[in-house]
Amino acid sequence: MVFYFVSNVVSPAFTLFMGAEKHENEELIRWGWPEDVWFHVDKVSSAHVYLRLQPGQTIEDVPFAVIEDAAQLVKANSINGNKMNNVDVVYTMWENLKKTPSMDVGQVSFHREKDVMKIRVEKRINEVVNRLNKTKIESHPDFRAEREKRDASERSDQKKLLRDRKEQEKLQQKQKMEEAELRSYSSLMAADKMTSNKDDGNDSDEFM
Repeated sequence: MVFYFVSNVVSPAFTLFMGAEKHENEELIRWGWPEDVWFHVDKVSSAHVYLRLQPGQTIEDVPFAVIEDAAQLVKANSINGNKMNNVDVVYTMWENLKKTPSMDVGQVSFHREKDVMKIRVEKRINEVVNRLNKTKIESHPDFRAEREKRDASERSDQKKLLRDRKEQEKLQQKQKMEEAELRSYSSLMAADKMTSNKDDGNDSDEFM
């Protein structure tokens, strides 16, 4: 089961989601999307909260108010972190998550530490947590099927882009050939219009 929340502090709103249990979190780690931003309380057990971006968007495109909402949600869903002040929440793109067979369920590390960002949460803000909880809905998605559908759509888009690019290249090549033929024809016509200094061959002798 997955819980979905709406961060409506900006327009358009952003959707946040997290697994209800550690096994759902494990599935999200495995079948997350490249467009997902992952949030977790640093060095403390907590929920894994995700924010799904639009294709082409990056972390830099996420308003800071939405980052704050995600951080509050992560803190509120950490048994120990919820009781602590001045906790750090780390976040990074899903593709930066590193999972090895020796890791426990729900445990991750990172491919590139420099791509991990951090926000300090001084304390729980109940107004924020309550606002997010009012938008909470439950769902039972098939993580693998959704990811495979997403990947198939991306492959289809890439194939279309490749076809369009090849078609454009064909049109450009055809245009170049037509322009070359036109230049060649123009040169030929210009040569036909040239005249000789010699006469037309009418200089026959006259006999008396």
